Amino acid sequence: MRPKQWTKNAIIFAPLIFAQKFLEAPPVFVACMAFLIFCALSGAVYIINDLLDIEQDRKHPLKRGRPLASGQLKPRMALIFLIGLTVAAGSCTFLLLNWQFALIAAIYILLQICYSLWLKHVVIIDVFCIAAGFLLRVAAGAEAIDVTFSTWLFFCTILLSLFLALSKRRHELVLLEDGAVNHRRILFEYSTDLLDQMISIVTTATLIAYILYTVSAETVAKFGSDKLKYTIPFVLYGIFRYLYLIHQRNEGGSPEKVLLNDRPILVTVLLYGLAVCFVLLYLK
Repeated sequence: MRPKQWTKNAIIFAPLIFAQKFLEAPPVFVACMAFLIFCALSGAVYIINDLLDIEQDRKHPLKRGRPLASGQLKPRMALIFLIGLTVAAGSCTFLLLNWQFALIAAIYILLQICYSLWLKHVVIIDVFCIAAGFLLRVAAGAEAIDVTFSTWLFFCTILLSLFLALSKRRHELVLLEDGAVNHRRILFEYSTDLLDQMISIVTTATLIAYILYTVSAETVAKFGSDKLKYTIPFVLYGIFRYLYLIHQRNEGGSPEKVLLNDRPILVTVLLYGLAVCFVLLYLK
């Protein structure tokens, strides 16, 4: 179920923060429920993925230690948990949240199943599917608290998600070297030079999109201030630090691992969150 990777679902809270509802109890409660539901759904998706990839994972230097690949967990027990998680998440969705959230959650599950069965073998589409998973989380977070999923949030989310997805592919390619194709066939279609070019393009686009967002007329009108531009240094440092980890330390394959284990990244994310909240509350 990979609980450490559930940190990816924290992006669900982005609409809560940028809609300035993070001090209102009802929206916070609903957003927390949405987060927990997606944690359950993520756990179910990871079980499906590991059931389908048992043989490939056994050839991976890191993934071969996973419960199913190592034989510590029987497929039958994994199926029981898969059914339980799906039923629990579905029940909570229909009892506590709206049908729009339920629809996005269903699309997320369908996308992940299609990715595990087919789309992860289609060059370029595979990284777009990973990015779409993050995008659907943000959209679900917006629908859960009934706020508009803004165009700027869409741009920034999809670009940052592509940055993380391409970084993941590059890490796999470098880590596995000659055995990369044996583990994941799609890696045959990539090279480090190609991925570096893609990452460069997406990095530039991400930074420009966020900078333009902070000073756009729409943002200034919504927040009553252009002071959100003072959060730009945190975004710049966070991305530069991530690029350093990718190119100098051969890390970056697991964003959740970087977030939890790399102290500069963790501090930057926390400071960015505090800076955004401070700007939205006090610097109008």
